[in-house]
Amino acid sequence: QTVLVGGAGQHDQDAAPRETDSKAAAVTTGRGLTWYGSKFAQLALLTLTGSMIVRMFATGHPPFANHYEFAVSFAWGMILAQVYFEWRYRVRTLALVVLPVILGMLIYASTLSYEANPLMPALQNSPLLTVHVFTAALAYGAAVIAFGAAVMYLLAPRIKWPGWPKQDVLDELGYKAVIVTFPMLTIMIILGSIWANIAWGRYWSWDPKETAALVTWLIYGAYLHARVVRDWRGSKSAWLLVLGFAAIVFTYFGNLFFGGLHSYA
Repeated sequence: QTVLVGGAGQHDQDAAPRETDSKAAAVTTGRGLTWYGSKFAQLALLTLTGSMIVRMFATGHPPFANHYEFAVSFAWGMILAQVYFEWRYRVRTLALVVLPVILGMLIYASTLSYEANPLMPALQNSPLLTVHVFTAALAYGAAVIAFGAAVMYLLAPRIKWPGWPKQDVLDELGYKAVIVTFPMLTIMIILGSIWANIAWGRYWSWDPKETAALVTWLIYGAYLHARVVRDWRGSKSAWLLVLGFAAIVFTYFGNLFFGGLHSYA
């Protein structure tokens, strides 16, 4: 009888971690909140992609002519990044931070005029404009992933949810996202300067959006330098990613307040 009692106790002890593990698995593989978030992101990506293609054929140019189209394009980049990074690194809980940001961008886009406008003269170099905005959308999308990973990293010590990713996983995920963000920002700025020279006769004007984009590029460059050369990890690098995302938000919305050559975007 003693052996049976002892065996039952051991069975209960073994069952406890299995129960915890099953809860964690349900968060990442079962039909929990994050599962539905994942499916929502995939459906949104398909729907938004189809909508942008239809709009492009209807207007005769890529959907980059006004505030509404830029907002939708950047939301598309964020959704694409969420779907890709979730598939590649299996961190489904990232949607808890990233999807609200995407939803906020889509809500903002819904408040703008969606009337199709002809391209203004400065935007009529269509191939260059398309690649410029496409790289910006990819950069912004990956930056949202880095931001989400950083926020989750900083919250991790206070979160007791068994499905929350480990800090080293989040730290590495943020780094992988910046590996996409930084080169895309670099290409965006280079193509933007070429486009500016064609449209306005000068490569750089210290326009508010140009300046903010340069500051953003420097922040992510500093992050990569600190990570690779000085092996910065942990809270310091996470806060740098939060700062980088704040710079992206300012870059996108700042021209609405400060004007400049990019007032249409």
